[in-house]
Amino acid sequence: MAPALEAQVPQEAQAVAGNNSILNSVNDAATHRSKVTVIGSGNWGSVAAKLIASNTLRLGSFHDEVRMWVYEETLPSGEKLTDVINRTNENVKYLPGIKLGKNVVADPDLENAVNDSNMLVFVTPHQFMEGICRRLVGKIRADAEAISLVKGMEVKMEGPCMISSLISQQLGINCSVLMGANIANEIAVEKFSEATVGYRHNREVAERWVQLFYTPYFIVTAVQDVEGVELCGTLKNVVAIAAGFVDGLEMGNNTKAAIMRLGLREMKAFSKLLFPSVKDSTFFESCGVADLITTCLGGRNRKVAEAYARNGGKRSFDELEAEMLQGQKLQGVSTASEVYEVLSHRGWLQLFPLFSTVHEISTGLLPPSAIVEYSEKLPRSF
Repeated sequence: MAPALEAQVPQEAQAVAGNNSILNSVNDAATHRSKVTVIGSGNWGSVAAKLIASNTLRLGSFHDEVRMWVYEETLPSGEKLTDVINRTNENVKYLPGIKLGKNVVADPDLENAVNDSNMLVFVTPHQFMEGICRRLVGKIRADAEAISLVKGMEVKMEGPCMISSLISQQLGINCSVLMGANIANEIAVEKFSEATVGYRHNREVAERWVQLFYTPYFIVTAVQDVEGVELCGTLKNVVAIAAGFVDGLEMGNNTKAAIMRLGLREMKAFSKLLFPSVKDSTFFESCGVADLITTCLGGRNRKVAEAYARNGGKRSFDELEAEMLQGQKLQGVSTASEVYEVLSHRGWLQLFPLFSTVHEISTGLLPPSAIVEYSEKLPRSF
């Protein structure tokens, strides 16, 4: 009996060792899987979480769970927004009727939401980004990669700072960008759309972001032009405000098309003056002309600007935003102000009459009808 038992011991030990080896391999694989956090939970942030969550379940190189940081709010029912998202798998305030994916976990604690994540997706109104970055200093992994879906810029004494640069400078990590013709509610119901990832140096990182967002209905391509992609996504909101003025005054499609063409020209000129490395070809990607078209035809900036013009500029954008957007934020008006500050500081106002006029109308210095009068100021050399 003893020899037989002795003979069995090595086999059992081998089985245990084999199981341990398998577990170790699984653990090793798990430690190399990327963990994703979405920082922001508005309309677009919720759609981004939905896209990402569908891919993390499918792809073995990502952890299944997707954390989504939520700026906590109390709903009319008295419940916390985070609790309702986690119970119903739906952002009932900013994306009602759309299931996000059971692997999306809402978290109101920013530090906890980013804990141990190495892929950070920023998608909040740009005016909140500096404060968010300050809170994250020293709280994220050293090897983390970021991507910004944020449209806008910060204007500082030394000049304009793109949001991707703000993230990189404050957090010490690389930051790509994703922009495109992306009206969130259409993507939420899986209507076909495209987007552009802008990356700086590392093509492999860019492809990883493409992999994370790409679905059969959301086609993503990558270009090596962070500033070009980001400025397209930022400046098109200013042009959309102009398009909304045209709609509000019922000036017609010819006028709107002219405004869009002139707006694209100013977008390109402004981008290349700030960053000579910006590529002409970027303006023909989804982030460029396609995003400009869709934002001028739909989108919240056009919608609220139309209401502003219909009211003859007598109701402020702040008032209309609060009434029409249910907690969402406009980007075009604040971006127009920031662009105007750059133009004024650098003596470029006369070179960018459309951008300048949008700001002056938005602040009540000019009536909405001035949107088609600015061309009289257009320099022949422009």
